[in-house]
Amino acid sequence: MADVQAYILIQTEVGKAAQVATEVREITGVDAAEDVTGPYDVIVRAIAPNVDDLGKLVVAKIQSVEGITRTLTCPVVHL
Repeated sequence: MADVQAYILIQTEVGKAAQVATEVREITGVDAAEDVTGPYDVIVRAIAPNVDDLGKLVVAKIQSVEGITRTLTCPVVHL
């Protein structure tokens, strides 16, 4: 079975986007983390073996990074 890929949209505390992106990049399973403008401050591309592991990655690892106020996980679908 193929890995599950997702984009995780992150809102941060004011002035924390660069720090959050740097820390999130170091997490195993994170492909990329970029600072962006707009309603979200950081966009992350992540890969996990399955949906359960993706959830664990987001909740246990990414959401524990200091400065994050909210995340929105968008799994990639192939239609």
